[in-house]
Amino acid sequence: MPTITMYTTAVCPYCVAAKNFLKSRGASWQEVRVDTDPQARATMMQASQRTSVPQIFIGDVHVGGYDDLVALDRAGGLKPLLEGGA
Repeated sequence: MPTITMYTTAVCPYCVAAKNFLKSRGASWQEVRVDTDPQARATMMQASQRTSVPQIFIGDVHVGGYDDLVALDRAGGLKPLLEGGA
């Protein structure tokens, strides 16, 4: 299973929703708080070209935010990524 990295902040309802969604799929993740680490925010922005959280990466694949994660699942693309087949 590839590493899941989720960039978050402390007060972010979409971050909580994304964590709950991934948990429901049996996944675990590495959380990187960008509200307490300016360098982590800069890294997130460079890698994703976005400023909002959450930003979710599965392995080297930038999934996007919560809505992107759910859309990917509905399209059938999340399970192969989680299984490392993408």
